[in-house]
Amino acid sequence: MIVPRSRLLFWVATVVLPFAFLAAVAPGATVVSVLFISGLFLVAAADAAWARKNLAGIGVELQAVARMSKGREAKLELRIRNSRQRRRPLRLGLAWPPEIKAASDELDAILPAQSEWSRLAWPCMPLKRGNYKFDRIFAEGASPLGFWSARKSFPVQSEVRIYPNLLDERKNLAALFLNRGQFGLHAQRQVGKGRDFEKLREYIPGDGYDEIHWKATARRGRPITKVFQIEKTQEVYVVIDASRLAARKVRDSGLKVQASTSPDGKAQPGVFSLEPGTTVLERFVTAALVLGLAAEQQGDLFGLVTATNKVEKFVRAKNGQAHYNTCRDALYTLQPEIVTPDFDELFTFVRLRLRRRALLIFLTDLEDPAVAESFVRNLELIRRQHLVLVNMIQPSGLKPIFSNPNVTGIDDLYNELGGHLRWQKLRELKKILQRIGVQFSLLNNERLSAELVSQYLNVKQRQLL
Repeated sequence: MIVPRSRLLFWVATVVLPFAFLAAVAPGATVVSVLFISGLFLVAAADAAWARKNLAGIGVELQAVARMSKGREAKLELRIRNSRQRRRPLRLGLAWPPEIKAASDELDAILPAQSEWSRLAWPCMPLKRGNYKFDRIFAEGASPLGFWSARKSFPVQSEVRIYPNLLDERKNLAALFLNRGQFGLHAQRQVGKGRDFEKLREYIPGDGYDEIHWKATARRGRPITKVFQIEKTQEVYVVIDASRLAARKVRDSGLKVQASTSPDGKAQPGVFSLEPGTTVLERFVTAALVLGLAAEQQGDLFGLVTATNKVEKFVRAKNGQAHYNTCRDALYTLQPEIVTPDFDELFTFVRLRLRRRALLIFLTDLEDPAVAESFVRNLELIRRQHLVLVNMIQPSGLKPIFSNPNVTGIDDLYNELGGHLRWQKLRELKKILQRIGVQFSLLNNERLSAELVSQYLNVKQRQLL
């Protein structure tokens, strides 16, 4: 397809209009006017014919899979083929989705001579995690005289994967990933003697009766003791509830997750500020991936379970970089669904699929009494076989009464009373769970990842598994 450019409109206004007016007021100049006007049309027609061939030999390719992090500047790479290998300007257009903010929907490029392939990078800023696909890119080239623009669309197959941004979370846990500090891999005192059987040895005075291997003692005719070792590899599963309560917004707490902008509206690289409207599920996904990194550092096996009103995805616990990439791919497209969680199906699934004792870290919201009742009732299926930790982000306004000294009116008093009643219900739920051996924690939004890692390392240190 060819379209006129501003240069053609300029020459039409410069030649056609004056000579048409001249032929109208001076009939003797009609022949001259027709010649000039006809000449311009012939030149424009010839230029249009050349314009149709302007994009011949041009091909555009986008990278098949582009991986980006939410809130961090990225670039989408593309390759342009110029089979004629001559210098030519080119303008490219791409229909960006609203979730990816590009500096411009158009990109100008000049293809160099004596080069068949050219590589370009299109700057962009991912705003929301997920999977986005491009199936078409548009190109425009000017005709030799600049009267026309030739436009053509090229089919492409490109997939953009936007993952959660773990940069700030890892900065908060730098001690863990640098193997030093509070969460480092330096020597820590282990509580207990371990549970994994290592070997048999001769009885030594002082060994407890519970350590004697009675069958081996009977076979050998002398006391034989069992020796245990510290567990080296354990299974850790994060169970994420992606139902309706996970779609709620977390309070504006200063979490840095999105690149900020300068006064002129341009993105500032490396500068982050709170993204308005971050959901509870968004924080769950980020914290789960950070915990996966921590489990990898500790040499444990890490797995995932995501559920709404059914079990959505299950990734069996393993380790290694390839497995972590699998977990990341399982979570980056996870979105909340406006449904009530079905804990009957979830706990039955866990009971049947996880045979080995494991650490189960639930990320859910139990503020709804009906949801909390269903959760507690179904815990009986797994609480004796697995070690269960239940975590919930503390909602805004949830605190005991008289803890806020800035109450100035009757409305503030009612708000404080409502927050106290909600806090009291969750406190009662915590006591119920403690009686059956399940730890329930209300975690601060800003410290969610750090608190989860702290819980996990505490379990490791105390050998609760």
